[in-house]
Amino acid sequence: MWFKNLAVYRFGEPFALNAAELDAKLQAGAFRPCAAQEESSAGWTPPGKGMAEFVLSANGCFLFCFKKQEKVVPAAVINELLAERVEELESRESRKLPAKERNRMKDELLFELLPRAFSYSRKVYAYIDPRAGFLAIDAATPKKAEHVLQLLRNCLGNLPVSPMSARAQAAAVMTEWLARGNPPSDMVIEDECELRSHDEEAGIVRCRRHDLQAPEIKNHLDSGKAASKLALTWQERLSFVLDEHMWIKRLRFLDLIQEQAAEIETFDELGRLDADFSIMSAELAQFILRLWVLFETEVST
Repeated sequence: MWFKNLAVYRFGEPFALNAAELDAKLQAGAFRPCAAQEESSAGWTPPGKGMAEFVLSANGCFLFCFKKQEKVVPAAVINELLAERVEELESRESRKLPAKERNRMKDELLFELLPRAFSYSRKVYAYIDPRAGFLAIDAATPKKAEHVLQLLRNCLGNLPVSPMSARAQAAAVMTEWLARGNPPSDMVIEDECELRSHDEEAGIVRCRRHDLQAPEIKNHLDSGKAASKLALTWQERLSFVLDEHMWIKRLRFLDLIQEQAAEIETFDELGRLDADFSIMSAELAQFILRLWVLFETEVST
């Protein structure tokens, strides 16, 4: 359950639902497996094994889980069968099939194969912190986050959130930290960054396991490149990669937090989930607030 990515959205107005009310809303959008002819299906599922509720409430925050199932029909299989059928039909009718008819046959093939297709599922966890006024999604890409947001909008009827962004360009702030080697006292620059030029034709420089105070890094910055991604550690508690859109990836909860979690004795999976979520949400509330302060963040429009 520990989040590995962080897409943060701020509420434009207070989130008024309590856990029971939110649970009732999500129950209406419960996940169901794909029907025979469906390519995909999405909905909410309980965040913990053995839970009947769709919301876990802890530390004043609400954890929930998005689930999507998709059927896989390999393109190579479709193309091979399509080629065989097209060849057979063209030979039988002594004509060249137009693209429109080939596309129709391809759609018919997909419809025919779907009931026999393999399916796979993925889960995306998210939580709402009503007191701090944000929604956090464990999604590595905007597309995955948007799937969660769209279903949440459908179930709630209204979702007044906007992605977190910086008043000053995040890239400019990270570039200054990197160039001067003096990030805020609670942040440590690690050994990874991505540098981009304003002129896209000048290319991108990606560094991993590299001394970011080395002369070649300074040369890139002096030539006009800016830090579009930067690996950081916060208070020896969290490590992460921050990008120019204020998206957090490869989030790791370090030993101080893991030891805190390990000290809590639990006797079942739900107890473990409750304890871990309580610790994680409390930690992230402080961390996100700190990012808002450092980058003078605002709600983007």
